[in-house]
Amino acid sequence: MTQLSSETLDLHKRMQAIQKRNRVFTYVIAILIALWILVPIFFIFSMAFTTQEAVRSYPKGFLPFIPFSTETMRFFLASDGILTGVVNSIIVAVVTLVLSTLIAAPAGYAISRYIFPGRNFFRLSILAVRAFPIVVLSIPLAVLFIRLGMFDSIYSLALMHTALALPTTVLVIGSVFASVPYELEEAAQVFGCTPFQAFRHVVLPLVLPGIAASAVFTFVLSWNEVFAASILTVQNRTLPAQVLFALSQSSEAYQFAGGFALLVPALIFMWFIRKYLFNMWGQVSK
Repeated sequence: MTQLSSETLDLHKRMQAIQKRNRVFTYVIAILIALWILVPIFFIFSMAFTTQEAVRSYPKGFLPFIPFSTETMRFFLASDGILTGVVNSIIVAVVTLVLSTLIAAPAGYAISRYIFPGRNFFRLSILAVRAFPIVVLSIPLAVLFIRLGMFDSIYSLALMHTALALPTTVLVIGSVFASVPYELEEAAQVFGCTPFQAFRHVVLPLVLPGIAASAVFTFVLSWNEVFAASILTVQNRTLPAQVLFALSQSSEAYQFAGGFALLVPALIFMWFIRKYLFNMWGQVSK
C-alpha cells in the first residue's frame, strides 16, 4: 500500500511538472507572438513622432521618441493627397462595412437555418470567389467601370471591396447563426413572440459579437487594400493607394508616418468593438 501510494504521488508530481512545462511553453510562445506584432508597431510609432533628422540618423538611439516631435506627422499630413486619401479611405471602408453586413447577415442566416438543395455547393461557390486573385477581378472591373462612367469613384471601389469581403463575411456570420440553437427561437415563439421578435430579442443579441468580428475583418480589409484601389482610382485615391503611389519618391519620414497613419484607424476601430470580440470567448469587458 505504501509503495502504491508512493508511485501515485510520483506520477502526480510528474503530471504537474508536465502541465507546468506546457503552461510555460504556451506563455513563451504567446509572448513571442505578441512581440512579433507589437515591436514593429512600436518602432513605426516611435519613428512617426520624432524629427526627420532622427528618422534618417543611424544608428538609432536606444530610447524612442528622443527628441519627441510631431514634425514627421505634420510633414506627412501636409503632403499632397494625404488628407483627401484619409477621407476617401474612411468613406470606402464604412460603405464596404455597411454593404457587406446588410448582405451577409440575411445570407448567413438563410444558410444556417434553412436546408435546401445545393446548400453545400452554394457555400463552396461563395468561398471559391476568394480563390480569384485581385488582379483577375480588378482589370475587367476597371474596363467595365470606364464604360459605365463609374471609373475613379470611391463608391465603385467600395463595391469592389464588398465583393472581396462578402465570401468570408457570409461564412463567418453563417457559422455564428449556426452556433445559436434554433430551439431558442421556437421557445420564444411558444411564449408569444413573432418570428421577427424572436430573432430580434433572442438571436440578435447572441450573434452581435460574431457580426462585430466580421465587421472588423471587413473594415481592416477595405482600409488596407491597395491593389484594387490603385487600379480603379486615379484622382480619388484612398490612403494606401496614395502612399504606394508616392512611396518610390518619398523619404524615410514619409514612409514611417504613412505606416503609422495606416495602422491607427484599424486599431481605434478594434478598440471600440473590443467588448464584442471578448464576448465571443465568454469574457466580459467593462
